[in-house]
Amino acid sequence: MPSPISEHTVSWPADLAEDYVGKGYWAGVPLGPLLREVAHARPDAPALVDAAVGLRLTHRELVERADAAAARLLDLGLARGDRIVVQLGNGWEFVVLTLACLRAGIVPVMALPAHRRTELAHLARHAEATAIAVPDRMRDFDHQALAHELADEVVPETGGPWRVLVAGDDVVPGGVDLRALCGPAGDPAADRARLDAVPVSSRDVAVFLLSGGTTGLPKLIARTHDDYAYNARASAGTAGVDPDTVYLVSLPAGHNFPLACPGILGVLLAGGRVVLLPSPEPARAFATIEAEGVTHTAVVPAVAGRWLDHAEKHGCGPVASLRVLQVGGARLADELARKVRPVLGCTLQQVFGMAEGLLNFTRLDDPEEVVCTTQGRPMCPDDEVRLVDELDQDVPEGEPGSLLTRGPYTPRGYYRAAEQNARAFTADGWYRSGDICRRTPEGNLVVEGRDKDMINRGGEKISAEEVENLVYQLPAVAQVAAVAMPDRELGERVCLYVVPRPGAGVTLEEIRALMERIGVARFKLPEHLVVVDELASTKVGKIDKKALRADIADRLAGASA
Repeated sequence: MPSPISEHTVSWPADLAEDYVGKGYWAGVPLGPLLREVAHARPDAPALVDAAVGLRLTHRELVERADAAAARLLDLGLARGDRIVVQLGNGWEFVVLTLACLRAGIVPVMALPAHRRTELAHLARHAEATAIAVPDRMRDFDHQALAHELADEVVPETGGPWRVLVAGDDVVPGGVDLRALCGPAGDPAADRARLDAVPVSSRDVAVFLLSGGTTGLPKLIARTHDDYAYNARASAGTAGVDPDTVYLVSLPAGHNFPLACPGILGVLLAGGRVVLLPSPEPARAFATIEAEGVTHTAVVPAVAGRWLDHAEKHGCGPVASLRVLQVGGARLADELARKVRPVLGCTLQQVFGMAEGLLNFTRLDDPEEVVCTTQGRPMCPDDEVRLVDELDQDVPEGEPGSLLTRGPYTPRGYYRAAEQNARAFTADGWYRSGDICRRTPEGNLVVEGRDKDMINRGGEKISAEEVENLVYQLPAVAQVAAVAMPDRELGERVCLYVVPRPGAGVTLEEIRALMERIGVARFKLPEHLVVVDELASTKVGKIDKKALRADIADRLAGASA
């Protein structure tokens, strides 16, 4: 059976935890009861809209469904502290299941719809999950077939059962109908009483988020009820969210940004309404904004660019209700930032943060120059931020440095990852984000790049090391280096530099086919290949990624000249 989560998490020091409670950052109440308090205050106010299927739930209906689903999960044999991999699209089932898990103390592991066998097997084994929630099919991929196949890889390591919960019309034998599990409550009072008796603590892990790290497959970030509730509520205040807010979720809901920055949780905790869309395609998104009176939404820079292009070509009347457009996940180009207000007619809020904690926002009343040229400043007065050089010495003010941070919603280590924690965290608890930033005299951060080997494709973080390890499975490959290739739409794409073995050849098609056979998320597939006789190296013999990134930028510039 799974080992207790508490055996593998890194706690905040006791004195700091006491300080965070004293200052009101940690409320001492789990997320489930906090959401129920909102439902009690605003029972008939709209809470959730699934635009794809037309389902609408009030705050009372939502928490009653969450309680009923939580009770049904307990009936399936899941218990407080168990883990479930959640790989669902942006449908009502995602929200109800997530709230049910929070209520019962079951911990969702937030996978992405794009993940395939490699990522899902890793997450399930690492989290010691005993269940998975998937769609039946999505974009012509059979998710539930893969979910059942994973049992052979997961059960031998966890020793427990493997339950497959399926959202869809075609639930095969052996699966659990997730829509029925998340359906209306039969006896809300009985469900509530049963769940109130489950001893969920505000210090318990509420959710596992995924790292965007550089070393192989994702690490698990354990977010507690206390710190994640603060994350969501403080974000909501910074974004101007209130009971009248209508928030559109079109990014994958399992990401930290649309989940709790302020996202789904922040808006629900404020008594507002969440509207779900399966994708941020501009025409449909604009129509939904108009139909639902959306006031807030969050996108990545690539989506912001597509929305601006669409609005400039077709007009932007449908987005008249939109007050705040949050953009995060990657650096937004200044020239795009300057277009948001004149083209879309709303306030841009730049968001620079990480699932590991620290969140920076431009403020809604900041001067336009600050909004368009910086990525904001820390959300919390007790967010600590240092910018340091290679020796961990603070750089002079205004100079770029590597960002270190700690604070009341930045955990002190990854889950079951002692080796990675030794690299990613200092001995006194500072998290090394890997971002290179400089600080303006007003305290705002400007993201200059990364000091780690990671590729940011439209907000999806890709480990170069993971891609390289997969490509080395091709016998024809002697050496490979994956680097970020600049791209106007997505910011970066994956480029491979390959040295073939003598007499052998390798093509991009062969590499992509290999990765698809292995079962890798499609956003990780390389999109450009450069075959070379040798890889550029540093004076100490390491592959010189900086030189390779400069080389591909020069090649692209030459091709477009």
